Amino acid sequence: MKYDLIWFKRDLRLVDNAALFCAAQSQNPLILLYIIEPELWREKDMSKRHYDFLCESLLELDLELKKLGQNLIIRVGDALEIFEKINSEFPLANIYSHQETWNSWTFKRDKKILRFVKLQNISWREPVQNGVIRRLKDRGGWAQKWHKLMQQEILPVPQNIKSVKIISQEIPHFSQLGLSDDKCFLRQIGGRKNALSLLNSFLHQRGENYSKEMSSPLTAFNSCSLLSSHLAFGTISLREVFMAVEERRVELHQAPKSIKGKWPSALQSFGGRLRWHCHFIQKLEDEPRIEFENFHPAYNSLRREYNPQYLQAWMQGKTGFPMVDAVMRCLIAGGWINFRMRAMLMSFASYHLWLPWQKTAPYLAQLFTDYEPGIHYSQVQMQSGTTGINAVRIYNPIKQSFDHDEQGIFLRKWLPELAQMPQEFIHTPWQKPELMNDYPMPIVDEVKARKLAAQKIYAVRKELTHKNQAQKIVTKHGSRKSGIKKTIKPKNLKSEIKEKDDKQGDLFG
Repeated sequence: MKYDLIWFKRDLRLVDNAALFCAAQSQNPLILLYIIEPELWREKDMSKRHYDFLCESLLELDLELKKLGQNLIIRVGDALEIFEKINSEFPLANIYSHQETWNSWTFKRDKKILRFVKLQNISWREPVQNGVIRRLKDRGGWAQKWHKLMQQEILPVPQNIKSVKIISQEIPHFSQLGLSDDKCFLRQIGGRKNALSLLNSFLHQRGENYSKEMSSPLTAFNSCSLLSSHLAFGTISLREVFMAVEERRVELHQAPKSIKGKWPSALQSFGGRLRWHCHFIQKLEDEPRIEFENFHPAYNSLRREYNPQYLQAWMQGKTGFPMVDAVMRCLIAGGWINFRMRAMLMSFASYHLWLPWQKTAPYLAQLFTDYEPGIHYSQVQMQSGTTGINAVRIYNPIKQSFDHDEQGIFLRKWLPELAQMPQEFIHTPWQKPELMNDYPMPIVDEVKARKLAAQKIYAVRKELTHKNQAQKIVTKHGSRKSGIKKTIKPKNLKSEIKEKDDKQGDLFG
């Protein structure tokens, strides 16, 4: 007898799960497998908050399978060894799993599994999950392809699963995987029920002011969807979110003006972010090296030397710049912060502190419960100015503080040392040092550091060879809706510091 196996990865749901749906059509008994890989959890971008969210989602997935008379099989160990053992006991005909674009470790692991299935004459079927296209040669028309994928029918839960009843291992305690308690007391809870609840409340109650309120940490926790962690772990599919947004837009289109309010603008804005979500993951799919290397090699000579004390101060939220420190402490405690504040954190580390993104990116990856490598490494490079094709955005942290927390409410919540600081000094507490209560003085001169960083970045951009390489990068990775190849215009390389609002919006809402 031959058996089939579905390998759950970052698709922890039964609805709109193409791998599960395809597997259920087979006549072979099916093994429903999730592998907890200790070696993966020892990687420097992984943390307990990720594992906790995963475990909550796995437990709920198992409960949903039990309602169908099935159960989730947990195995702990090396994936290749587990597949070899299963195949020796239950000869496999097919393995089903969604295409995965994740970190370098999983990429290498999948290569090992591919060699194994070829040797064993096992068919490994990998349907597309999220609009990222494997072996893409050109970005022309990518957006149309994405929309076509998103508009496909949402797949129902298969009712005809014939699973194999084999013993499942216990889910290990986080300490058994070498993970330490990261004190993420305010972390989002995993599981599909929470994903559906967030989607519903966003589309019908919380999201009306999304376009206006996504940028401030005061309002983003309510007005953003907060679905990014669930999308990262696949408790809900991107297609489900896309279709729910489209249905809500149709509903509002037919509603009277008094009901519409600001909803059309909010949904238009949010819908665009869903496409951007895959646009950035596509970059890592097309060029896996960007997890470690600069998009543009001209920047390889920058930031080779850095101050480790600056790195520690930034990591601990003790730089002396209130908005930077409040955001970092909020992120440590909760695992989520809005996109604007993420960009500011990264910009400040890369420019004002002149830290290499290869040192700061893994730390942020540990903190983000919604860590998605494709988005993460594309964004940290954009905010560090190493892509060679994006506008240089050097955020002034004092300006961001005034703009997005004028009354200092967010600052006082996360910086108790400054609770008694008068309103006029809350954004610049060093002007009232007697009330700082051991809050640190600024570790750099904001204006001097920003100007020096700009000079260094733009000096590289002016080099003769920069533009030719940048053109190749934009051809490979640039966002464009039509099949017409996009070219860089000289005006995009002007030497000017972008301190105005980042029009890109919230990728983590």
